[in-house]
Amino acid sequence: MLTILGFAMIATFLVLIMLKKMSPIAALVLIPALFCVFVGKGAKLGDYVIDGVTGLAPTAAMLMFAIVYFGVMIDVGLFDPIVRGILRFCKADPLRIVVGTAVLAAIVSLDGDGSTTFMITVSAMYPLYKRLKMSLVVMTGVAAMANGVMNTLPWGGPTARAATALKVDASDIFVPMIPALATGLLFVLVLSYVLGRRERTRLGVLTLDEVLVEEQETVLVGAGAGTGTQAGGGAGAGTDAAPEEPEDDGFQGLDPHRATLRPRLYWFNALLTVTLLTAMIMEWLPIPVLFLLGAALALTVNFPHMPDQKARIAAHAENVLNVSGMVFAAAVFTGVLQGTGMVDHMADWLVNNIPDGMGPHMALVTGVLSIPLTYFMSNDGFYFGILPVLAEAGQAHGVSSLEIARASIVGQPLHMSSPLVPAVYVLVGMAKVEFGDHTRFVVKWAALTSLVVLGAAALFGII
Repeated sequence: MLTILGFAMIATFLVLIMLKKMSPIAALVLIPALFCVFVGKGAKLGDYVIDGVTGLAPTAAMLMFAIVYFGVMIDVGLFDPIVRGILRFCKADPLRIVVGTAVLAAIVSLDGDGSTTFMITVSAMYPLYKRLKMSLVVMTGVAAMANGVMNTLPWGGPTARAATALKVDASDIFVPMIPALATGLLFVLVLSYVLGRRERTRLGVLTLDEVLVEEQETVLVGAGAGTGTQAGGGAGAGTDAAPEEPEDDGFQGLDPHRATLRPRLYWFNALLTVTLLTAMIMEWLPIPVLFLLGAALALTVNFPHMPDQKARIAAHAENVLNVSGMVFAAAVFTGVLQGTGMVDHMADWLVNNIPDGMGPHMALVTGVLSIPLTYFMSNDGFYFGILPVLAEAGQAHGVSSLEIARASIVGQPLHMSSPLVPAVYVLVGMAKVEFGDHTRFVVKWAALTSLVVLGAAALFGII
């Protein structure tokens, strides 16, 4: 019964948000609460929720202050040269911009943190998509898939979990998988090319001069609305008017006259960001603490006056509330899934229904199962709860634990868009994309990417 209710709860959630019958936050809270009552454990709902919130509280804190930090970096112009450089390289060509999104997300993913990857990628690319009226779900989908492939790095999480669960070396898992993972990343780039061609066909290609003229016209219209046509007064008023009606809720793109720019502090901000990312990779302090300190320092140095600090916090409050709200709502979903035992029964049912004849092919079975299982449950649940069972079944048929471990990481391109991954809410929140729209677009392509990685691993004899 718990198995059926578990699958029913997940299916109900996905259907409702994809059909936009409920908001993701409401669905993440109300649906598991209802199913908790169906299971007969409604009296323990409070305990399950508190356990879930306790586990995700550090993540929520990290996301809150990380959004403030990167929001301030956008405001002061840290990413403006990157945006302009990409624009000049892409020549306002949607095809190049989509491919550039995949490349940028893959490169930034080297830090091993999905939330940071999405913040930087969206910060740099969002203005381009908005100015050219490109599809934002293409941006979120491509970024999520590129990050999902790169998330298999030994310091990214899944590989380390697999190594710990099966007591093998992480490098023995990752290094042999490099050809298969490279094939998966190449597939994401090819897919980006195809999606970019669609966008180019739909929108056409503007010249760089046309885009820059549109930017200048936007600035001049905003300035002229409050100052008339006086040349001298228009420039000054344009600078003052920008923060009053910031376009796109803080994403002011290439506007070179916004009042929040701090060109004299550019290198300080760049050094602060590099130091912050280095400290995160080297694990000098917990990530939530690093972003808390970084946000406080960035606000204090760039906006020393209290009214300016309050204005910057207010400008990014919507993103902070959306993302942190999603994380705490997801805590209800995960808390009920784990607390009621539904996730354990679902996993046992899947494992027990593997045909005996598939025993010698347990590595391939593990790879296939990793695609849906890492989408419907957390990485911790899969790697520490399910993977050891799969490995034991494989060993009984002569399949090594290393092969099982390698196969277990192929589902990560889809996992990064799971409703149980806090980072995906950063992605859709900053990109102002409905989670249901993102899910509807990305699931088929991400699942195909995972299958490509699995097929390449089998073709190369890795598993």
